[in-house]
Formats: sequence, C-alpha cells, structure tokens
Amino acid sequence: MNYPYNDLNHHTLPNLLNRSIRLYKERPSFGMVDKSAMSYGEFMERVKQAVELLQINGISKGDKVLLLSENMPNWGVAYFAITYFGAVVVPVLVDFHPEDIISILKHSEARAIFTSDKQFKIIKNSKESEIKLIINIDELKIINKPSNYSIADNLSEANLISTEPLEDDLAAIIYTSGTTGNSKGVMLSHKNIVTNAMSSFSKVKILPSDVFLSILPLAHTFECTAGMIVPVLHGSSVYYIDKIPTPSILIKAFSSVKPTMMFSVPLIIEKIYKNKVLEKFNSSFIMRHLYKIPFFRKILNRIAGKKLLKIFGGRLKFFAIGGAALSPFVEEFLIEANFPYIVGYGITETAPLIAGSVIGEKPRLKSTGTAFAGVEIKIKKTDPNDKSGEILVKSPSVMMGYYKDKQKTAEVMEDGWFLTGDLGYIDSDGFLFIDGRSKNVIISSSGENIYPEQIESIINQQEAVVESLVIESGGKIVAKVHLDEEFVNKKFDALNSSNEKVRKDIANYLEEMRNNVNSQVSSFSRIVKFEEQLEPFIKTPTKKIKRYLYVD
Repeated sequence: MNYPYNDLNHHTLPNLLNRSIRLYKERPSFGMVDKSAMSYGEFMERVKQAVELLQINGISKGDKVLLLSENMPNWGVAYFAITYFGAVVVPVLVDFHPEDIISILKHSEARAIFTSDKQFKIIKNSKESEIKLIINIDELKIINKPSNYSIADNLSEANLISTEPLEDDLAAIIYTSGTTGNSKGVMLSHKNIVTNAMSSFSKVKILPSDVFLSILPLAHTFECTAGMIVPVLHGSSVYYIDKIPTPSILIKAFSSVKPTMMFSVPLIIEKIYKNKVLEKFNSSFIMRHLYKIPFFRKILNRIAGKKLLKIFGGRLKFFAIGGAALSPFVEEFLIEANFPYIVGYGITETAPLIAGSVIGEKPRLKSTGTAFAGVEIKIKKTDPNDKSGEILVKSPSVMMGYYKDKQKTAEVMEDGWFLTGDLGYIDSDGFLFIDGRSKNVIISSSGENIYPEQIESIINQQEAVVESLVIESGGKIVAKVHLDEEFVNKKFDALNSSNEKVRKDIANYLEEMRNNVNSQVSSFSRIVKFEEQLEPFIKTPTKKIKRYLYVD
C-alpha cells in the first residue's frame, strides 16, 4: 500500500514524531480546554526531557513502562518518550479496578511507571521489585525510587537515545477490557501502530488547522491511535477536558474549543439525541405526531441537525463513532440531519482501525463502512445458507500476539488472518455489516442464530430505555432493561404514588414494550420476558456492558 507520506518510509513512532516536528514545529499540539496548547517544538522538548529521565535512571530498550494517568498533554509526552528509544509503553485505563492495575503491573514486568497525582495512591504501596522508578506525569519528575537503586551515571546526554527501535520491535502492550472478563495483553509493534494511523488518509482529509477535542480515554487504542497519533501525523492540535465529560461540561468545552474533529462512542451521541432532540420533539402533542410522519420528520431532523452543530461549536466537520454498535434510529437521525459523522470498526488487536465510512459520502445505514487502506477483510462462513460469518482481517496492523500467551495467540490467527470473533457480512459494494459477537450468539430451539445486539438496538429505540441486554435464561430469550428514572417518575407520577402501584405500572409498560419489540423481530427471536434492571449495567471503560456478569 502506497501511503501519501513519502517521507515516512521507516514506520516507527520516533520517525513519525520527528517528521511532524520538522513540518509543524511552530504549530499548536496538545493543551487543556480553556488553556493554550504547547507548540510541537515545546512538545518535543518535553519528550526529550522524559527520555533523559528514563534513560539516566536505567530504563533501556525493551523495558516495559506503565502509563497510568487521566487524559492530559503530558500523556502523549510520556507515550512518545517511552517508545522513542525502544522501551515499551503499557497504557492502563484508570477505570480499571486497583487489583487489576497491580495485576497488569506484575504481568507486564514493568520497570518504571508514569502516573498522575490522582492515580499515585494505587501503586505507591506496591511491593513490586521490578519497579525502578515512579515518575509524576504532571510535572515529569521522579516521585520515588527504591533506596537500593543506583543511577546509571555512565550515561551522558551525548549517548542518550543511542538506541533506535525498528519497525517490527514491540512498541506497546495494551491490556484489553473485554466484555468476556478475560483481559489479555495485546502486543503492538511500531509498524502496527504507525501504518494504522497512516491508513486514516483513505477516509478523511486532516489538516494542520484541524482541532480535536478528546473525550475518550487515551489508554484505549481507538483514542490513542485515532485521537492522538493521527493528529500528530498531520500537525493538528488536541485539547483535553480535566473533568468527567457530563453534558454540561461537554457543552462548555464545545464552546471553548470549537472542535473540527472528534471521536466518540455511541452512548454519548445517543444520549445527546434522546435528551436534546427527541425530548424536544416529544414535548408537545403536535410535534410528537408530526415527527412520526417521514416527510415532516426529515424537515425537523434537518433543523435539529443545524442546531446540534451549533452546540458542538459550529465548526465540526468530522465526528467518528466507534467502540460499539450505533443504534439505527440514532443513525437515521444523523443522516437526515446532515450531521458529519462516520461509523468505524476496529479492535485492539488491529491497532485498531479496520473499516469506516468516508466523510463527505452518504453513509450506508447500519454499516461500518469499507476497509481502511491496507486492510483486507473476509468472511469465514460455517453455514453456507447464512450470509453472515466470522470477520477475518489481514493487514500490517495485525498484532504481534498476546503477551506471554502463545496458545491464545494461536487460537485467533489462521494463515496470517486475525479471527475477530465478530460476525457479519460484506455487501456487493464492499460495505461491512456487523451482526454481533460470536460468543454472544444465541441458538434458538429450531437451530437459528439469534443476534442479541440486533434486538437490543430495537429495544433501545424506546423512549424510556437507557440501555438493554438480551440474554438466554433457562432456555428462553429474556431482555433486561434499564429505564430512564426521570421518564418513569414523570410518566407514572412515581413521587405521588405508592411503590406497589408504580411497580405494577412499570410491569404493564414493559409488557407493552415486549409486544411492540416482538412485532419487529423474527418469530424465533421473540422475547419471552422483559425484566427491569434497576441499577445501570456494569460496563467496561469504553461503555460496553460486561455481558458475562449477567449470563447464567
């Protein structure tokens, strides 16, 4: 594959960064919302400072370095510093349970840690003997060092960064937060990451003048590659929020940054649609009924789309959605609203981009688009009568394997193809459609495949539903549904009614919903029972429901 980056033939992170410093030295790079971003030249100076800090304290090529921090400009500094001389970065999601973080610390054999003030308490009492030093990422200063550790005083500035990684050297180990409960260390080489970032040219044109607002955790591969490395590749600027991205915080950030580009998970745009758009259309009898008529709905959605763009700051030209399936009814709104979105598909093991729609071209409803540049996709069918099968991927971005686990690596590789575990099909135009995870498929009593994610997308269209989960229980299809508390209180006058009456009203409402949903699915996919899920579902840091916690 010929990428349009002729001056980046050696696909390593240091080469990518050096190229950007050469081209964009004076341009803004990373900053916090409401503050000025440092220039790329200043960013490089911080990277060199961090490299020296690591090397002069004994960290060398191949050593693992944990990166445990919230999103901030120095996250990228630490990431590029660790990989600049061939050490291996181990980004960890701050939402992981402390015991899981310590487990990753042990399993990865990390010798150093970059951590923020907020996360330091998790690892300060760790007794791991492999740890050489702990660095405060906020200030790029050493927090503490074992008393029996001696500084490598034989290093001088002249021979610092004397080692240079090769394309096929290990660059990062990403510990997944999968919904199956099995976290694995995905090994990504420099070539895996850099070629994946370069493949973005086939879907969207990114300019140095573009401004990204980052709201997803950088320790997740999607945001790391697409939301950090891709902007660096093109000399764009990125801004971070130092608070939980609640709707009010996001709206302020949109106004301040006026982003041209963003990456998101479906849950965020779905909440915005339900709370900002649908709620308004349902606020009056006339509007509610007009919205049910396709002709008027399209007009109303177009008007809502213009208002939504203003909420986002007025400059948005690219809003990428990935990490989970986007509800079709929300996507239908985005299409009719002329909102500049694309849907993408990727997996940590592919660094992660696999497929995506093209900005500026009309999206295909329910599709995750076509393959990125340099990526091959094929479908492995087990049933010749079923158009769907397992999605297989081959590209320069496919991982090196799972860290310390050759058996699991062998299980997901087949003649150079990575077995994603996702089920889907490709239409005649090359557009990929995903049905769900192979592990989630339910086999009906008559042998048909039931894809719970497809049923959930229908359930989630219901006004009162926040999220849902379709599972098999006792040989029957059951839906667990978490309802919007504000909606329930308003509809059933919950604050002025007895608990017994409210529970009965909710049960009747769920039964009505069940009948409505069953009228929209095949006979073998019909749900026997709707159960109210009182508490929000437990999710991964990327907002996917941990299914294994709710399956018998």
